[in-house]
Amino acid sequence: MAEPGGQRLVREETSWRRATILELFFDLVFVFALNRVSLRLLENFHSAGLGFSEFAGTLLLFLGLWFMWQTTAALTSRVHPDSRPGQFFVFSSMAGATVMAVAVPQGFEERALVFAGAWVAVRVSRLLVYLFARQVRSGRSALPGLLSLGGSTVPWIAGALVHEPLLRGGLWALALAIEFPGFVVGFSRWAGKQVAGEHLAERLQQIFLISLGEAVFVSGRAFSDSDLTLPHGMGFALAFVGIVQLWRIYFYRAGLVLPLAITAARDPTRQSVAAALSHLVMISGVVLAGVGFELYIIEPTARPGSNWLVAILGGPALFLLGRAPFELQVFGRISLSRLTGLLALGVLIPAVWHAPPLVAGAGATAVLAGIAIVDAWRARGREPEPPAPLM
Repeated sequence: MAEPGGQRLVREETSWRRATILELFFDLVFVFALNRVSLRLLENFHSAGLGFSEFAGTLLLFLGLWFMWQTTAALTSRVHPDSRPGQFFVFSSMAGATVMAVAVPQGFEERALVFAGAWVAVRVSRLLVYLFARQVRSGRSALPGLLSLGGSTVPWIAGALVHEPLLRGGLWALALAIEFPGFVVGFSRWAGKQVAGEHLAERLQQIFLISLGEAVFVSGRAFSDSDLTLPHGMGFALAFVGIVQLWRIYFYRAGLVLPLAITAARDPTRQSVAAALSHLVMISGVVLAGVGFELYIIEPTARPGSNWLVAILGGPALFLLGRAPFELQVFGRISLSRLTGLLALGVLIPAVWHAPPLVAGAGATAVLAGIAIVDAWRARGREPEPPAPLM
């Protein structure tokens, strides 16, 4: 189906490698979205602490936003973003994600219906456009999408209407459990072996960089709002070094060769889905680590709070928990430094339990720096390791 301006509905192989300006424009919404998630977490830490219900609610909101980003990235890997249907997919997703992000601070409480309604509206509009497009060109079956939409809409809306947090969490978890396999099956049947591996890899790299940008933003905001004393400056310096180490560990070397790993995989679709899941964990870790940065920049010498260690040490640990399987997906093995780093963060917990937040932050940054140093040492005088995907 030719579009005005020479654009086609289906993305041609020559355009698989690069994200378009429209896709980068879409990503800007998630700068705001991740910031709202960070703000919600920070308020939880400063108020009653991050209990199970607060953590579960924030996690479900984050997963909803992530699924919005991931499905849009997958759609634009096959539907040309500059075609009319492609533009509709992107702009409707931008609008929905913006409304969802606005609702996040109270998204599991009084604004639950706003959050769930925005997501369902985007899903319905996408399916209608897809069904319309099938009338003008042959395509894959829409049955997986119809089943996924029909099965998930009820728990999304029902969960928003109930007042019991536990029941709402259960219904929303059920909705996501229906959405994800429906998306994977639908994407696999639709894309087949024609997966734009380099494009999807670049999109994952870009959303990871956005999460690092959010960590820079919250750290800079915290330092700007502080008294600019020496302890606050030390906290900001530690946060900045920590962010750089997260960047180095991600891109050495699995993050750098991810495009080659997906295109070289026996099953590019499965490899893409697996890479997206590991990025979900890594980005969750970066967002949580960013909250930890803000905590020890704002109050570097405050009374020790064990709750704060969830962010200060748990954020880097969660990042490494995602980075280890990501390396396995790309190279078929896991570096010992990743597992050692996780062990070191665990050992730090009793060591910094009664220490000021700044000390815990210094320990977490030292662990990340140690992993980055080991990576640099291993790379000396060696040829770059080619990807060896398992799938």
